[in-house]
Amino acid sequence: LFGPKHGVVRIGSSMLPSHLIEVLSAIKEPRVERTRLHKLVDILVIALLALINGANGWSDMEAFARARKEWLQTFLELPNGIPSEDTYRRVFEAIDPKMFSECIARIVEDLVVELGDKVVAIDGKTLRRSFDRRRGKSPLHVVSAWVTELGLSLGQIAVEEKSNEITAIPELIKVIDISGTTVTIDAMGCQKTIASDIIDKNANYILAVKDNHPTLHAEIKDAFVEVPGEVCYNQVEDEHVTENKGHGRHERRRVRVIHEIDEIADIDAWKGVKSIIEVERVRTVGDKTTVERAHFISSLALNAATIGHRIRSHWGIENTLHWSLDMTFGEDMSRIRDRRSGANLSALRKLALSLLARAPVHKTRSLAQRRKLAGWVPDYAFEVLATIFGK
Repeated sequence: LFGPKHGVVRIGSSMLPSHLIEVLSAIKEPRVERTRLHKLVDILVIALLALINGANGWSDMEAFARARKEWLQTFLELPNGIPSEDTYRRVFEAIDPKMFSECIARIVEDLVVELGDKVVAIDGKTLRRSFDRRRGKSPLHVVSAWVTELGLSLGQIAVEEKSNEITAIPELIKVIDISGTTVTIDAMGCQKTIASDIIDKNANYILAVKDNHPTLHAEIKDAFVEVPGEVCYNQVEDEHVTENKGHGRHERRRVRVIHEIDEIADIDAWKGVKSIIEVERVRTVGDKTTVERAHFISSLALNAATIGHRIRSHWGIENTLHWSLDMTFGEDMSRIRDRRSGANLSALRKLALSLLARAPVHKTRSLAQRRKLAGWVPDYAFEVLATIFGK
């Protein structure tokens, strides 16, 4: 059997360590004893394996477990057989999302030795079909931390109703390890307290500045206005230009950085700030040309090429994490309306996605194909887990 006291179990050529079970076993049992027919850890392990194997909801989890019952019995106890879809729903509704997110963050800590100078992108995503119009409930909104270079979700926090990302981001920063990284956040998270929290955790930041800070935004824009033949305090110290062509489109990106920022009003209120940045995008499609300029503050004193690369890495959370959750895991089509179960299932999806993305086996396959392989090849799900946790 498979469990904390048995260390590692071998199934065929696969290895699955007990650490996953140990961490999931630490989740506080939310059910009263008289209602328990199935072990909590069995339910959670089946749910994770089901997501890796292509499941998208409660009924899929039950169908997966019944189809693979003999296999599951080789490492899970299943004292009362296979849990029903209602059991998965009730359990995920009962588990505290914050505790569950912290538990998954502990699992994620095993995926990397250290993050080094990687970029941690923090951004929110609305589960569009999770609204409950009859009860007047808005869709669930979740703030996530994503390491694009590693294909790794560090954790998430569900935004409370009648609240916003400004309150959720500090909570997320508390529970994830960002030491040594560069944290990138859009304008919603450009707050003095958030900048301070990032610095206090031994990390750096690049924060987008828009008109939610009108004076700061105006001064940064003015600092990058070019006056021919005039040299002033805000002389741009470094710039980097890249161009991309293809599919009838031409894009020119110019990143400019200023480190001498003492004359920016109230700039000292931003803990650790060392530079301001402008990214200019000139895009031509056919006969139409558009120009966009975005502005940032940062605690980094690096060259424009490096800062530009880190700013571009932020969009991996949209192009990789959010896109994969919707297109591969069907998150945007999920009709789960309960906020607790929606948040918990979203966290488990991100763990499944991270495991599939990080597993070196079948690296050339898409995430969708890897999920299919897990369903077709009995031991593939163990291979996915083993290549991450098997040390």
